[in-house]
This record gives sequence, structure tokens and C-alpha cells, in this order.
Amino acid sequence: MDSDLSDADSVGDLSFEAESPLAPPAELLERLPSCDWLLQGDRRQIFFPPLEAPGRPQEQRCWSPFLEHGVPVVTEEVAREALLNFVNSKCCYGSAAATDLIIQELRQQTLCRYRLETFSESRISEWTFQPFTNHSVDGPQRGTSPRLWDIEVQVPPMFQEDTRKFQVPHSSLVKECHRCHGRGRYRCSGCHGASTVRCPSCSGAKRKAKPARRCPMCSGSGRQRCSTCSGRGNKTCATCKGEKKLLHFIQLVIVWKNSLFEFVSEHQLDCPGELLAKAKGETLFKDENTMVYPIIDFPLREISLASQRAIAEHNATLASRSRVLQQRQTIELVPLTEVRYSYRGKTSVYYLYGTDHRVHVVDYPERYCCGCTII
Repeated sequence: MDSDLSDADSVGDLSFEAESPLAPPAELLERLPSCDWLLQGDRRQIFFPPLEAPGRPQEQRCWSPFLEHGVPVVTEEVAREALLNFVNSKCCYGSAAATDLIIQELRQQTLCRYRLETFSESRISEWTFQPFTNHSVDGPQRGTSPRLWDIEVQVPPMFQEDTRKFQVPHSSLVKECHRCHGRGRYRCSGCHGASTVRCPSCSGAKRKAKPARRCPMCSGSGRQRCSTCSGRGNKTCATCKGEKKLLHFIQLVIVWKNSLFEFVSEHQLDCPGELLAKAKGETLFKDENTMVYPIIDFPLREISLASQRAIAEHNATLASRSRVLQQRQTIELVPLTEVRYSYRGKTSVYYLYGTDHRVHVVDYPERYCCGCTII
């Protein structure tokens, strides 16, 4: 790539590297025939998926079997053991308080957590390019580019997000590099093509004033080899890598996304909502299909309303810009227990949440920091 320039491309003919866009001007790229893409201002276009056929009819559900499920009651022994396990996992917590505290009251509630997951696929096209190295060009002369939603790709496992990029067949065009104007090089901005720069030690004077002697850095020449271009006077174009031409093609970007809606039923206990959203629960109901229907008859009305709102929001957000591949809605039972206790005359609380009895401590009475006890 760094071979000597021909007479036609002398250093004097080269222009300086200018600030130019990564993509070439739109007028360089003509529209390919019989292709379902459009150029926009940012040269990206979202393609609308084909309409899907209506799904299965809505089913009538009987909730009695589901409501018979229950979670085990938390006893004092379970509450204390969970706290001890939590304390032992923390380096700055002492276990004496967990062992000696007096449990005064256990308040247990079972919450319902509704989740809707919508796994969708969106396709975006964009012009991109790479240096052209005289390889074969898959352009319009080889056929018509397929419609972007007709390009078959391997879908990742359901509800696992991924992004992949593909070159659209028959969309390639070879153009002169828009950055170096087909020269493969540009004149060095450090030495202006002269290959050398003024010596920074003697400022071009060739000699040092004190003591009076020839400048050792430039050997008395007053100039040094340009470090920017290594003395060549020009640099290889970073856009075309010196190839002078670029291969432009339409790149298909496919994004698989899992959109999530979560709702936890109301409760009277003061446990942070973000913990309950992540808590492990017992699955009460699961419905998975290409499209799911809203739950309308669940005994807890706020869950039915959450289901209707979630599906409406996902449909409104995703329907116009992506294709829904799969939906999954679940209802889980999440146990929550408030433990009121006393220790050394003071009362406080901690919470057990989830079927695995995770612990959230409001104000643990025996904590250490740098060897000092904080009571």
C-alpha cells in the first residue's frame, strides 16, 4: 500500500486530509432496482414487517386450580436462620444480634407478580463500505436484491437478545474513495508534503547559541524528518487503505430484543419494590404463544388490568417497527414476610422475600466498620 506514487499522483497533487463523513455523499449512490429500501437523511431505514395472521381465539380460563397453590408459612426458626445466613455472608455484620434478638411478630403476605415478555425482531438497512481489493462484485448485474424480510436467517433462542449484520445480496457498488478522491493517499498535514519539519531544538537556526555549536538533533541542517508521515510527505488514506476505491453495499442489521413489563400487586409492607421485582417466586400461571391475549378474569383485578395494559403497550410500541416472534406472560406468587424484633431494648424490622428467603435488613444493630462497632 505504501509503494511510491506515480507521476500522476505526485505529492504536489495530493490534497490535505479533510474532515469528511464516514459515508459518501448520497448522490454517489444510485438506488438499486426492485429493492424495498429507501435512502433517508441518515442513510438508515427501518423496514416494516409483513402482517401476521390472527392468532388463536381467546380461551376461557378457570382460576380455581391456580388459587389452590400456596407458599409455606414462615416460622420463627425459618426467619432466624435466614437472617443468620444473611449476616454470615457479610464481612461487616456480627452474628450475636441475629442469635439473641427476640422475634415479636411475623407479618406475612403473598404477592402476585405479573410479567409480560415480548420477543421481537427488527430490521434496519444502512449503506456501509469497505476497501475494494479487486475481488468479485455482487452487484445488480447478478440479479435483483431480495426484499429484506425475505432474507432467511437463523433466529436465536426465544427471549435471548442478539444483534447480527448481513450483506444484502446484489447490492454492491464500486466507487472512487470519497475521502482521498481516488488517490489512495493524502498530503501530510504535519510537513505539508515536504517530508521534513523545522528542528524543534534549534528552531531551524542549525546551531545552538549556548554553547555555540552545531545543533546535535538535526546535525546542523535545521530540519528533522517528519514524525507524522515518517518522512514520506504523504500518508495512506485510512478510509480506503490505499486501494483508491471503495465497495459500497447495503448492510442488513437485525436486532432481536426482549421487551419486559413487570407489575407487583399492592401490599402494606415497606419492602423496596425493586427487590420484589427480582425475587424468586412460584409460577402460578404461564401462557406462551406467538401472541398472547390479555388476562381479563383473574380474581385479583389489578393483575388483569396490568395484563391488559402490558399487552396494549407492547403492541403499540412494537407493531409498527418490528415483528413479534413470541410472547410469554406469567403470574407468580412471591412471599413477603415482615419480621419485627427487639434487641437490647430497641425494636426494628427485617424482611424475608421470595421463595428462597432472601433478606432485606432495615437497620441491623451489630455492624462493624474498620474495627469499630456501630450500634
